[in-house]
Amino acid sequence: MTPAELSTAYLSILSGIVERRGASDAVTVDDSHVALERPRNRAHGDWSSNAAMQLAKRIGTNPRELATEIAGELTELDGVDSVDVAGPGFINITLEAAAAGEIARTIVESGAAFGNGDLYDGVRIDLEFVSANPTGPIHMGGVRWAAVGDSLARVFTAQGGLVTREYYFNDHGGQIDRFARSLLASALGEPTPEDGYGGAYIGEIAARVLATRDADMADVRDLPRDEAQELFRREGVEFMFTDIKSSLHDFGVDFDVFFHENSLHESKAVDRALVRLRELGHVYEAEGATWLRTTTFGDDRDRVVIKSDGEPAYIAGDLAYYLDKRERGFERNLIMLGADHHGYIGRMMAMTAAFGDEPGKNLEILIGQMVNLLKDGEPVRMSKRAGTVVTMEDLVDAVGVDAGRYALVRFASDTAIDIDLDLLTKRTNDNPVFTVQYAHARTRAVDRNAAASGVDRSVFDASLLTHETESSLLGALAEFPRLVRHAAELREPHRIARYVEQLAGLYHRWYDACRVTPLGDEPVTDLNRTRLWLNDATGQVIRNGLTMLGVSAPDRM
Repeated sequence: MTPAELSTAYLSILSGIVERRGASDAVTVDDSHVALERPRNRAHGDWSSNAAMQLAKRIGTNPRELATEIAGELTELDGVDSVDVAGPGFINITLEAAAAGEIARTIVESGAAFGNGDLYDGVRIDLEFVSANPTGPIHMGGVRWAAVGDSLARVFTAQGGLVTREYYFNDHGGQIDRFARSLLASALGEPTPEDGYGGAYIGEIAARVLATRDADMADVRDLPRDEAQELFRREGVEFMFTDIKSSLHDFGVDFDVFFHENSLHESKAVDRALVRLRELGHVYEAEGATWLRTTTFGDDRDRVVIKSDGEPAYIAGDLAYYLDKRERGFERNLIMLGADHHGYIGRMMAMTAAFGDEPGKNLEILIGQMVNLLKDGEPVRMSKRAGTVVTMEDLVDAVGVDAGRYALVRFASDTAIDIDLDLLTKRTNDNPVFTVQYAHARTRAVDRNAAASGVDRSVFDASLLTHETESSLLGALAEFPRLVRHAAELREPHRIARYVEQLAGLYHRWYDACRVTPLGDEPVTDLNRTRLWLNDATGQVIRNGLTMLGVSAPDRM
């Protein structure tokens, strides 16, 4: 019996009890009431539920009486060994060994689809992340969002979401002018402008711009300064952005849409957004400027959209971009921003409400915290190429893509983290990504050894999986679909990383206690064959979890 099958039967039992008690008009029983938890103490059973405590008062009884009634019906289900009522009304369910073990066959037969769900079935989701300015290499804050954002996109997809990964290409504004001036100064052999960008990459890109000039073309350095700066702006930004895309691709992150901020201004999208908001009654004129009345929707002050000099304020682009996403049909829009953007949330939620949408649903903003890299116990403070920040390339050069991605995604993104580069290069159990990948490689080695010993999956008898380590391993495997759903609901892919670490530990303990291949001249038995199913099920779930994190699952290590 799978957790899903038990939940379905449980829901039917609760609905029947509510109906018999004449409370069906006032009480609706749904999936939230049949959420099953794994007891911390396995002696308390395979699953526990607090449904009786949730529903008792609403249907006119006390929790323990209701729990006893529920337990009586659960006991009659095929595959349920026993049901106990504990404390004020907790229900503890123990499955028969065969019923609990069926999850291994389910996993193997489901393959890569095991863990998938329908939470966002058919929902169009726009996930905007990284979006680093094209003025330098991606620093560690952006690298963290690359790992977390791509993993979250994979988790949403596993829940049926129609996900678009989007990169907002900020090619409009003062930072691009400073970038162009920095390139030109480098080409002319001048000092970096006071407000410009430093680092070896500036000289590299300036040289690449110069190298694009044909022999019969005027030397860019001989052009009038404003013309030269515009050329460096145009070609330099393109080179920088090409480098960013290449770095992201090498990190396993590819975007579906690269949205250019300039297009908002060229297409009059700001004007269209203002027309919509005027129609809704939320725009007014004052002090020669055009304002959005965001205080109506909880903002601390109204926001200027068009300044008195006729230039658009920063929020103008936000209005136009949000409307553009909604017009492209995205029901849910998530933006992943750095730690310095907390003040941005209130006005963006007010903007969403002003358009008539639901803040927190049609638009969500996730804030990520800082990442510190440690080497020999000391902070890694500077990249030789970037000059001022540690970059994606620095991380990958130090530990590789898999270890880098895993380390960045295994913590809640709203907490600051320290990453020990020395630890991530160790091939020991102290290194979490090594532990998980090694567990997967071990499942594949067991497969190879089983084939050599004549053990196959021609028989599956779940009632034979009775060892204590098998019970623990099966229980953890059964948790995976619900874990993925929670990761999607809470926007927390780190839950999957922590889960596969736990699963790897349980697998290693099972491997030490239970043999798949017979010893010496012992005959192959149905227990050997059934354990091969469990081995392969574990490997499949570890592989599925790592895939959702964008980390490889090697067959050999």
